[in-house]
Amino acid sequence: MRSKLVGSTLIIAGTTIGAGMLALPLASAGLGFVQSSFIMVAMWLLMSYTALLMLEIHQHAHEGATLNSLARQFLGRKGQILATFATLFLLYALCAAYIAGGGSQLNAKLIAFSNGVLPNSTGTFLFTFIIAGAVMLGTHKVDLINRCLFLLKIVLLCVSLGLLTPHISMLHLTELPIDQGLAIAAIPVMFTSFGFHGSIPSVVAYTGLNIRTLRKVMLFGSSLPLIIYLLWQGVSFGVLSQNSLLNNDQLPEFINAMSQVVTSPYIASVISLFADLALATSFLGVSLGLFDFLSDALKRNNTVSGRLQTGLMTFVPPMLIALFYPQGFVAALGYAAIALVLLAVVLPVLMARKVRQAELNRDKYQVFGGNIGLSLAMIGGFTVVASQLALSIN
Repeated sequence: MRSKLVGSTLIIAGTTIGAGMLALPLASAGLGFVQSSFIMVAMWLLMSYTALLMLEIHQHAHEGATLNSLARQFLGRKGQILATFATLFLLYALCAAYIAGGGSQLNAKLIAFSNGVLPNSTGTFLFTFIIAGAVMLGTHKVDLINRCLFLLKIVLLCVSLGLLTPHISMLHLTELPIDQGLAIAAIPVMFTSFGFHGSIPSVVAYTGLNIRTLRKVMLFGSSLPLIIYLLWQGVSFGVLSQNSLLNNDQLPEFINAMSQVVTSPYIASVISLFADLALATSFLGVSLGLFDFLSDALKRNNTVSGRLQTGLMTFVPPMLIALFYPQGFVAALGYAAIALVLLAVVLPVLMARKVRQAELNRDKYQVFGGNIGLSLAMIGGFTVVASQLALSIN
């Protein structure tokens, strides 16, 4: 059980800490370190709270329940349709993005290694095949692979922080926000940076319905990314001034600016490799959640044939989108925060309310906060949606 606790915690943390972490300072550049950190902690509180709501709901269903079956059980057919739409929209868009990003990065490395020219699809096919193979072998194999990748990722992060920390300026860290309205751009990005909820049913099925253990998994698994994000924010804001962050608002330019300050030939390579590993662990967690969701929705058996069919449904559509219609998933990702609000806030709150109204929690676990907590979570979710819509309009 202890091994599964550690593994499940790292699945949650690995899913959360994606390559997008590197862009967090860019999304919040004009806010300054203090205010951006405050927003980040608020988003962590919201997502950790709704993750615990999911555990409250899971204890009234079977261990293998996914959001599809939970929504049908507690919200009826309409709730199931909403859950299916939000989950498929979000997870397919994320998988397509990971396949496109990971495939292009792998293809570039293969070309450099072979000193030849390979079709652009080579890296995409290979990257998808590797991750798909791991996921179809089961959560235990994903756990083992994720542990290795996560350990390497932490080592690289520590190296990056070690190279950058001596160059931190306290004057940069204490810079005031340029414009409070810039929070509108930061809120959706920080919210999606804690988007691990699609993996919760897979972790519950893997660990078992031990609420005490699962609470540790959710809290530790979400707290580790928060700590890492705050450290990265602190280093980024401390090394570069607000003006530098605003002027270098693309990731390659940002990494180059960091390299120039540190004057180290290794920092860009270390950060680039960290991004590769972060993308791989995120893809593992997200695709595992999508795989289990589709297996439950399509009623596939846990056999070689059944898992192969589910695997094809999980990985072929996003791979084809990444290959032939990349502009489609880029546009979809612009609304990822709204889909995540439905998946990670609205549905857990509505289901928890149903559970409490039916008084199913007698002598069972119930998240603190009562109706006030549920209302505050909905307000937080609507704030994210409003911010995302405001960005889309502008």
